[in-house]
Amino acid sequence: MVGGTLAVSRAVNLHGFYREKLEGSGFTNVTVTATDKDGLNMIIREIKPRLLLLDSIFYKCCTPFMMADLHKQFPKLNIAVISMTDFPDDLAMYFIVNGARSYVNLWEGIEQFLKGLETIRRGDNFVSPEVQRRIELRTEYPEPSGRLTDRQVEIIKLVANGFTGAEIAETLFISERSVDNRKSEIYMAMNVRNENELIRVAIFLGIIKADELYFYGRDYVLRPLPMKKGKRKKNSRRIA
Repeated sequence: MVGGTLAVSRAVNLHGFYREKLEGSGFTNVTVTATDKDGLNMIIREIKPRLLLLDSIFYKCCTPFMMADLHKQFPKLNIAVISMTDFPDDLAMYFIVNGARSYVNLWEGIEQFLKGLETIRRGDNFVSPEVQRRIELRTEYPEPSGRLTDRQVEIIKLVANGFTGAEIAETLFISERSVDNRKSEIYMAMNVRNENELIRVAIFLGIIKADELYFYGRDYVLRPLPMKKGKRKKNSRRIA
């Protein structure tokens, strides 16, 4: 409903419970949905909520990255992230960096959690003390996530298919240094730390489709395992 509260959570079986608790806490015209991506954008345009409450694990570990796109789509929307799990504070920091106005974490205690919810209900901003501390520890304010370029998506797909930096450079006709720079930009944009996290996030978001994953056979040099001290190879015979 126009001017109300839109809560976004994957816990479909708890939607009724969430609506009841939020309305009991003073939030008005509460709608709860599990719709994501373009579907979520459509709902926001349709009901025009005053406040969006987003579950921190709605998009799993890539929710902060998706926050940036949501903020770009609806820059005037008041977005608050609600964490009911032990979500990492260093990653949660990027909710604020990427456009959320508030972040409340149940794991910091029920008193702090309820205080945060009440602050958000009044229309003010609230940032979890631990997340605020993470931001203040930085010598420079972190850069928000940007949209992925076509070239960055190409590199993600090659990484997911096991290409090394040298092989990516050869495939795309760029230098290995350029590959390293692009990968660093991708890590920063998607709030990931390494290739393993990048692949998991890319698959979850659908950046990589199952039919785009291939096995590229290579020649491997197999070396015999070192023998343990005091043991001989099986079936070996002693020469007198």
